Amino acid sequence: MKYKGEKYEGPNYRSPYPVSRLAPAIDLVEMARVVAEADDILALQAAGKLRLLAEQMAALQEKARQILQATQQNQELHRVRCAFRKVPGQLYHLYRRQDGTSFFSLVAPDEWGATENAPTARFVGSYRLEADQSWTVVVTPS
Repeated sequence: MKYKGEKYEGPNYRSPYPVSRLAPAIDLVEMARVVAEADDILALQAAGKLRLLAEQMAALQEKARQILQATQQNQELHRVRCAFRKVPGQLYHLYRRQDGTSFFSLVAPDEWGATENAPTARFVGSYRLEADQSWTVVVTPS
């Protein structure tokens, strides 16, 4: 079988056909096997990359859920009744009355003492207001 195209003038290693009788014969079956192996390897690589992306997406979804949950909690704490101006860096103590209403106080549960002014509310926790207007839990009742 003769090559019917133009005569190749480039380097021998790039020739589309053998240029020496010592060159290996081009076997179409072997070339098809190599192509099939390459397809299999590429499919495995793509599947691995897609699996990694799926894991990263699940992790990002979980992180987004945590951020939304923290934002909702911060918003709820900002809506709690408070009879004073909240200052970042300050510690605030959250109490809940029996009727379900909540309020912030500057007085910690152990500072009330046995006075008639002690609240009839349950201590929920102590929170610090951060500069970015988020709340950090400092103390939770045991």
